Amino acid sequence: MVWVPPSLTNSNHWAPLLAPSTTTMSLEWLIDWSWSLDGLRDFIATGIQSFRDCDATALVAVACLLVLFVWYCYHVGREQPRAYATVNALMQSAEVNGVQNGFVYCQSPECVRCSHHDGLNQKLYHNLQEYAKRYSWSGMGRIHKGIREQGRYLNSRPSIQKPEVFFLPDLPTTPYFSRDAQKHDVELLERNFQTILCEFETLYKAFSNCSLPQGWKMNSTPSGEWFTFYLVNQGMCVPRNCRRCPRTYRLLGSLRTCIGNNVFGNACISVLSPGTVIAEHYGPTNIRIRCHLGLKTPSNCELVVGGEPQCWAEGRCLLFDDSFLHTAFHEGAPEEGPRVVFMVDLWHPNVAAAERQALDFIFAPGR
Repeated sequence: MVWVPPSLTNSNHWAPLLAPSTTTMSLEWLIDWSWSLDGLRDFIATGIQSFRDCDATALVAVACLLVLFVWYCYHVGREQPRAYATVNALMQSAEVNGVQNGFVYCQSPECVRCSHHDGLNQKLYHNLQEYAKRYSWSGMGRIHKGIREQGRYLNSRPSIQKPEVFFLPDLPTTPYFSRDAQKHDVELLERNFQTILCEFETLYKAFSNCSLPQGWKMNSTPSGEWFTFYLVNQGMCVPRNCRRCPRTYRLLGSLRTCIGNNVFGNACISVLSPGTVIAEHYGPTNIRIRCHLGLKTPSNCELVVGGEPQCWAEGRCLLFDDSFLHTAFHEGAPEEGPRVVFMVDLWHPNVAAAERQALDFIFAPGR
């Protein structure tokens, strides 16, 4: 680039410029370069002063930044889940004759864990967008990330922990949790141990009259018998059962972290007869921790989560993450009677309040 003074714009003066000496070109180029730096410096200084003075230039710059931010939010909101394998495809690849991970599934269309349908992650993303429109995207980053890349998360999890329906990223993972993880609810349940036990004993008397009394469900096991009596089943209250355990049901309303408004929330009495083994399996999600309050705990009964065995104790709560591979068994003598726990699903302590509200909306029963 050669700087040409205004006086040399006449065509008669172009000849000397077509073959200038090396010294002349260098000098003129340095002058022009110096002028460009001065101009750039002046422009930057003017811009900084404009921002300080809040004049029209600053307002235009702020407006441009605001437009870019709004465009980014709109782009993120319309972004569709990445084309990873759907949950359905991942589950079907391991499904053989209705048995997955050694666990027999019920195939009920109402069961979120047992009924896998195409496009689940797209449906979840639609629910998230609907929630954000009604409320806010604030605090939804982790849920958005999880739904967008759900297929990759479910496919790449280590075999020790594989939630089968929904994985929320960046949660601390451990097979068992200390009592302090949900201290208020643990202490409340333990204080009401006798209340829950009395209502169970009243229910269990019905087994002397028939093999499977009304309200009880029999679950599939490789050996023995496993019965459950649900007060809340996948976020849905079971009115007839709740009326038979009124004090236990009212207790659920006093728990601060009980999952009661989405399909991952359950509360039930779980009974294992002597000689029963529950096949190893994974729970549907890692957003919850499962609490077992021991009601009757004979010897030779164990819960194994992520390869780590633990024993129940009467009147004490045991907290664990059932998205880890887990099993339970009762190898006690028949005369010792059944192993009985009151089971309730609590929120994982690292799921924030805003995330809980959004997950309740996304996974609302029947949605």
